[in-house]
Amino acid sequence: MVSTRTRLFPVLSAGLAVAVLAGCGGGEQVSSDPNAKVTLTFTAYGGAGQDAMIKIYQQPYTVTHANVSFVNTSPPDLSQVKAQVMSKSVKWDLVSVAPAAATQNCGTLFEELDLSSVDPSSLVPGTIGKCYIGNFINANPIAYRTDAFPDPAKAPKTVEDFFDLRKFPGKRGMLTNLQNGILEYPLLADGVAPNQLFPLDIDRSLKKLDTIRDNTLFAPNVGALQQAVGAKQVDMFILPDSRLVPLMNDGTKVTMVWDKTVAAINGFAIPKGSPHKAAAQEFIKTLAGPEQVAGISEALGTAPVNKAAKPDLSDNAKKVEVYGPANTGETVLQDIDWYAKNFDQATTKLSNWLVG
Repeated sequence: MVSTRTRLFPVLSAGLAVAVLAGCGGGEQVSSDPNAKVTLTFTAYGGAGQDAMIKIYQQPYTVTHANVSFVNTSPPDLSQVKAQVMSKSVKWDLVSVAPAAATQNCGTLFEELDLSSVDPSSLVPGTIGKCYIGNFINANPIAYRTDAFPDPAKAPKTVEDFFDLRKFPGKRGMLTNLQNGILEYPLLADGVAPNQLFPLDIDRSLKKLDTIRDNTLFAPNVGALQQAVGAKQVDMFILPDSRLVPLMNDGTKVTMVWDKTVAAINGFAIPKGSPHKAAAQEFIKTLAGPEQVAGISEALGTAPVNKAAKPDLSDNAKKVEVYGPANTGETVLQDIDWYAKNFDQATTKLSNWLVG
């Protein structure tokens, strides 16, 4: 497999609606003592992914840190982080976030982190930033329900096939999150070489998306698209590895299209003004540890951010292993620097297109 070595990251939902938060008054007293008894509010995307994080990140941590407990909520939303910070009523202590979003809002919406005790030598470049730490690499392969295209000789094999409604009829499914390749895949299908994707031509990408718009379910979150696949509401789709594995574990037969695959780092950050910053920072340092990284890869099929991690993957996880032998194509890594500078523009253009 050939790999295009750019820096990587995922981005939060493109449709950022302003959230109205209840009870936005006051706030807890900020504690600087990492050993104080605290309950950390952990915000991720729910479903099998968050269940795995509870088991692999949180439960072992509470065994060795009896003063810490967790409350889990979902989904993460940058607009909610902003609302909490602006109202000085921060309820979330740890939030799943795109490194680009954390970088762009570092010091304003997210706390600067002291990660000096984390050894970067074993980590994939881009895993650590001033205001985030990565926990896994999400691959977002094109895939199809095997029963929708049962003859391998007549099944989709390329990115171009995803956009070819005449040769491959059927309902498509895509996520509206920027981190899941919604802007990269149209350009790849339109003939842009992987090493020439950035800077992204957003207008060209949206023009290509227009060609499949009426035949595509644009899902607002991973859970919605995962359910649509399981319910046979879409035939061909782009879904993260972390959601493909649970689908296959539940008996849905899925075939990956290993042509060009967009991948991105998922990260966690601490909202600015978290009343439990000290305790949250101690916990967040563990997310990129080899045992934690290996455990998440085993549960979800995600690629490790820690090169020392040695996951023992299941047969289904091996099917989505983007850096494993199953992937006979090319991996395209999103460019964190470009997105950090162009996040607002990309978000606005995509959001306007989706409602247009």
